[in-house]
Amino acid sequence: MSTFNKLFSPINLGNVEVKNRISFQPHLTNFAVNNMPSERQMYYWGERARGGAGLIITEEMSVHPTDMAYEKLIDVYHPRVVDGFKKITDHVHQYDCRIFAQINHNGQQCDGSNSRLPVWAPSPMPDVLFRETPKEMEYEDIVEVARYFAQSALHVREGGFDGVEIQFGHSSLARQFLSPLTNFRQDEFGGSLENRMRAPLMFVEAVRRAVGRDFTIGIRMCGDEMIPGGLNLADVQEIGVLFEQSGLIDFMDLSIATFYNLYLVEGTMHMPLGYTIPLAAGMREKVNLPVFCTGRINDPVMAEKVLEAGQADMIGMCRGLICDPFLPRKAQTGRLDDIRHCIADNQGCIGRIGMNKTLGCIQNPCVGREKEMGGEVLTTPAAVKKKVLIAGAGPAGMWAAKMAARRGHDVTLYERQEQVGGQVNIAMKGAGRDEIGVVVRNEKGQLEKAGVKLCLGVTVTPELVAEEHPDAVIVATGSVPKEHPVSGWDGPAVFNVWQVLNGEAELGDNIGFIDYDGHHRASATAEFLADQGKKVHMITSSLFIGAELGPTQDLYLTRQRLLQKGITFTPDIAVMEIGGEKGEKKVKGFNVYSNEWHEWGPYDTLVLAMGQQVDDQLYQSLKGKVDDLHRIGDCVAPRKLDMAIWEGHKVGREL
Repeated sequence: MSTFNKLFSPINLGNVEVKNRISFQPHLTNFAVNNMPSERQMYYWGERARGGAGLIITEEMSVHPTDMAYEKLIDVYHPRVVDGFKKITDHVHQYDCRIFAQINHNGQQCDGSNSRLPVWAPSPMPDVLFRETPKEMEYEDIVEVARYFAQSALHVREGGFDGVEIQFGHSSLARQFLSPLTNFRQDEFGGSLENRMRAPLMFVEAVRRAVGRDFTIGIRMCGDEMIPGGLNLADVQEIGVLFEQSGLIDFMDLSIATFYNLYLVEGTMHMPLGYTIPLAAGMREKVNLPVFCTGRINDPVMAEKVLEAGQADMIGMCRGLICDPFLPRKAQTGRLDDIRHCIADNQGCIGRIGMNKTLGCIQNPCVGREKEMGGEVLTTPAAVKKKVLIAGAGPAGMWAAKMAARRGHDVTLYERQEQVGGQVNIAMKGAGRDEIGVVVRNEKGQLEKAGVKLCLGVTVTPELVAEEHPDAVIVATGSVPKEHPVSGWDGPAVFNVWQVLNGEAELGDNIGFIDYDGHHRASATAEFLADQGKKVHMITSSLFIGAELGPTQDLYLTRQRLLQKGITFTPDIAVMEIGGEKGEKKVKGFNVYSNEWHEWGPYDTLVLAMGQQVDDQLYQSLKGKVDDLHRIGDCVAPRKLDMAIWEGHKVGREL
């Protein structure tokens, strides 16, 4: 049974009682259809309700035609949303879960190319990310937005929601009025705090008049903009007190930072767990309203400690419940070992949303497919029980084994190394990347619980397959660093990333690093070398080092750390030739824009991050000899972790 007495105690938010202190926090999904609520959203939010969350807060919904920051926001101001809302709220309520709708106007962070309308903002200052010059809102514009907030909130209530949350966070018109960083007005809406609060108060007052005193209203407040000239915690504490004194709101849900520093809004594994707790604690000291704390709290133990210490009243979990919708139920029933912990790698969630794709998760292939694949366990057994042999216990092989065994197949998983995990065991040795090893820890225990027979230190050969006579074979043998990626690759003192991270490279002090990866394989290895006191010079054909890290919010901090540790960069260079002896290594290449040739060096050692190649010998040797033969993961084509898990899940589930 649960030992989380605070976490699973009820709380009143306005007139609404929530059964526990876990809130599934608002985030974009791109699941809306024609800017209307969708069945896909219904099942997505419903899955987290079924998993035990006490409260669901939807993604932001657009309150006005000028607010189209993203193509697939719900137009909550349109009356047609009500019928779709009723389906969603009825679905969520069947699990004894409350659901609030978040409504917002993104202000200067809108996109006129989507709406074909001018962007509205307090001042004509372009957003640092969207870079479109807004129209400075006139008085009648502010009044109109307040009216649209009210109309939108009324649709929320008519749609069966239990409450409404108004965005005052990192991407909101309301915060832009509050902040001296974005509000340069000289009228009654700018200057003093009293003036800067005027428009946000108009929005909240309009909502309160529309929905009445008995409907719960909260604000998602940016606790600290974390940039000079912006709102800091002391400012926000004062704002929080003023909102509490107004009597208009029932709770405060805190976020952090803005688009000036988005890496803080969506912290990766390089940000510590619970990094926003001080903000919640600071607000909790000043107001009596319930305060939400959100930010890398992916563990019920940490959540309980925050509540016990009185640092917050509600725990916001976002990526933690994307990764494992059933985390609350598992925690409450004492099954902590079964929780699939989020690692904040951001590739499947934030990385996809930032590229205008639908939401995903590297560790949860069912995200967005809850109608077809939802549920904590598979409930449909295989029609015919098969003897299944799987070669390779990396993420692809582990997931295939787990899913196939859960369907009732007799599964044996072979791994030539003495431990499961495949390339994850190498990747986690990169600087700051140790948390990626949680992916292996999450699944290792599930293999045993599913009944998978695990054979370590065994290399699968065609002869072994012939001896075992399996009904189906799944090859998940992965990939290896590419051979002959450039002339001279096999010369002395030239090593690949694997050799460096595994301690197999004889390294000098002055290292040339050729980066064709643009991702963590290169940057985390270069940082690993710098942490050993090595002098590192990175050469890449891309515009800049870390070119693939932008969507996951890793770019800023990664480049900052690399530069602080003395690593130097040369971009735009296609390396064509490596030469020289140990201690005198040279690199030749040309600028991809000017076509001018250059030479770099000498270096003691060269390290290559120049791609992977499939390890598919086993698959090719079995092709035509095994009727039910599959290959998954990197031995199909070298890609990232998300595709390995996706293909393992798919093949194991469908076998």
